[in-house]
Amino acid sequence: MASHNDVKKLLKKLDVIPSILARLAPAEDTLIHEFASLCLAYLSVEYTSKVQIFELDGLDTLIRLLSSPDPDVKKNSLECIYQLVQDFPSRAAIRELNGIPPLLELLKSEYPVIQQLALKTLATITHDAETRLAHRENQGFEQLIEILGNNELNDLHVETLVVVSNCMEDMDTVQLIQQTGGLDKLLQLAETSTLPEVQMNAAKAITNTAQSNENRKILHEQEVEKTLVTLLRVDHEGLRTAACQAIAIMCENLASKDEFRKLAGIQPIVQLLNSENAEVKKAAALALSNLTNANHLNANAVIEAEGTEALVQLLTDQMVGAVAYAADVLTNMCTQEALRSSILAQGAMQALTEALCSTDSLVLSKVVLAVAALACDSDARTELRNVGGLVPLVKLLDSKNDEVRRNACWAVLVCASDEPTTIEMCRLGALNILQEIHLSTSRKNNFSEAALQRLFDSNLSIKYSFTGCLSSSNKITDGFYDYGKVKPDHKMITLEELYKQKVNQHRPVVFLNAKPPEPALTELPPVENKSPDSPGGRSPTPSKNSNKDKTPSKGKSKGKKEEEKTKEEEEIKIPQEVIVEKKQWLLPYDPIFHSLITNVTKSVLPLPNTKEQVVALAVFVAEKMGGPVERDRLHEFFWELHVSELKFQLQSNVIPIGQIKKGTFYHRALLFKALADRIGINCSLVRGEYNRAWNEVLLADEVPKAPGKLFPPKAYAVDLMHSPGHLMKKNSPEAIQYQCI
Repeated sequence: MASHNDVKKLLKKLDVIPSILARLAPAEDTLIHEFASLCLAYLSVEYTSKVQIFELDGLDTLIRLLSSPDPDVKKNSLECIYQLVQDFPSRAAIRELNGIPPLLELLKSEYPVIQQLALKTLATITHDAETRLAHRENQGFEQLIEILGNNELNDLHVETLVVVSNCMEDMDTVQLIQQTGGLDKLLQLAETSTLPEVQMNAAKAITNTAQSNENRKILHEQEVEKTLVTLLRVDHEGLRTAACQAIAIMCENLASKDEFRKLAGIQPIVQLLNSENAEVKKAAALALSNLTNANHLNANAVIEAEGTEALVQLLTDQMVGAVAYAADVLTNMCTQEALRSSILAQGAMQALTEALCSTDSLVLSKVVLAVAALACDSDARTELRNVGGLVPLVKLLDSKNDEVRRNACWAVLVCASDEPTTIEMCRLGALNILQEIHLSTSRKNNFSEAALQRLFDSNLSIKYSFTGCLSSSNKITDGFYDYGKVKPDHKMITLEELYKQKVNQHRPVVFLNAKPPEPALTELPPVENKSPDSPGGRSPTPSKNSNKDKTPSKGKSKGKKEEEKTKEEEEIKIPQEVIVEKKQWLLPYDPIFHSLITNVTKSVLPLPNTKEQVVALAVFVAEKMGGPVERDRLHEFFWELHVSELKFQLQSNVIPIGQIKKGTFYHRALLFKALADRIGINCSLVRGEYNRAWNEVLLADEVPKAPGKLFPPKAYAVDLMHSPGHLMKKNSPEAIQYQCI
């Protein structure tokens, strides 16, 4: 009756457990013991009943009954104990109450049901390290190996292997089993058993054993790799999954990695990537991930086994773990330049782009690393742009997950190796996000700092606006423009967008471009028959043939005239459409700036030393920008009026630097930096407050103060305004006065 749920509830209300435990006293009859223990076994399924039995010291009574002469009493008591040990307090109590010996004794029972219950109970309690120690001290492991060696007890092998798997987590047990030959029996059983469930649990036992480095060495000495490769070929999904998991953990041993390849174990794992079972694919990808980690030969073996296509397809799988591990394998393979092209040819970048839209943090962190590894090549970066992969990548910079954000920063750092990709990432807001991260103490990391610096270095106009400093290694080229100082959260626009704006009251943007426009390679022939809507506004000039065509004749029908007219209109429209497509905005050429470069190349570059070049260049820049201005008369130097006149004259907010004839500090410093970079003088450009800017150069002493000794060069600020060519030591009072109002 206690097996019925309603009866159970009623018995719990009546609080019958103390009475039932009293019926289990030694003085009671065996028959009473049988039915009392059976009732207790049914009640122990409920959590509250288990707690009550444990608190009433019922576990001690049940352990005593394991030695009862009646097999039914043993079975019922053992079943109740199995339910109790599902809770941690009862597991420890079994060991303290010396319950291990009677449990091991039941393994010799002639009743399989009792043996199986004893093994299940041992499998539960041996998760505890101290219990495993007590089990080993009572020679329990020898009994387990004896069962595994007896083919007549093969129905117990599955449960026995579960206990063995738990016990082999201890190094002492592994050494013991190796010394007694039990490890050989275990591996032989795994290979020769005809029951896949037995082989699967044997593989799980190997996995548990291989958790420590010492145990992996022992397993390698026993040639466990051969056993695992054999298990891969058994047609059982659970067994293949367990074998792949064991291979994955064994790969922590470097010698095992190579051994799996020598045993041709990589090819069957690659084939499992195409399995219909999700767990098998996940385990196979995990095994390949560990096999190819820092092992080029194994990565080549994956390619030879035609695993690239399967790995790329796995990136679009629904199993989260499979996608993550597949991306991990591709990352490992991408360390070799020769393999990256073959991976890219399989459409990996498209698949990775789709995976970047995942919501799983593990997948995103692994996929982003794969993108970074593959994007080492310019072709891969081009494809990443073409398939739209930069959009989700830039979004991941703002991820709430630290690892995903850090890996995304690394990927951006790698992708910023070429200008087109950098410009596109900046357009998508990568620079703004990285600056926000830079201002945050909790989100900032080393990769975010490096990525921000890489984006700056690839676009010096943006770097100068945000940081106010260009180092001597930052060389200004054509297309550079000074947008002015901006706040960290400001979104800069391109020079083309600035050029197309209407004239406004804001500070003008100064740009540099000494590159002459390229002549048109081909010109379209003039169109004789222009429509009234043509740009020239002229109507088509009729020829004799056209007049003749327009003269109606009896032989021509009205439909033919309309057809010829339609054909003529199409011929007229085609070249006009081509002309519209070829229109493209080009940065205006600054011939004056070009001539300045030519002049300094002829006059300044030939000078014998750097100091003379710096002084001569400073004088040259000052002359072109309105000459020297005394500090007390700066207010009389009306450079603002001159710049405003240029804006009105050019009808643009963008002014070429060559047009400026009256320039203040920041105009002169920019021109000095631009010309110095063209003739090979290393100098920096620093922006100050209130339109101040200056250049710094490093100069060494021409004649050493002490013979035979060379001292490091010293930094000087260059005066371009008051005494052009005067060199002021960095941070000296006169330099500070020059840099401030």
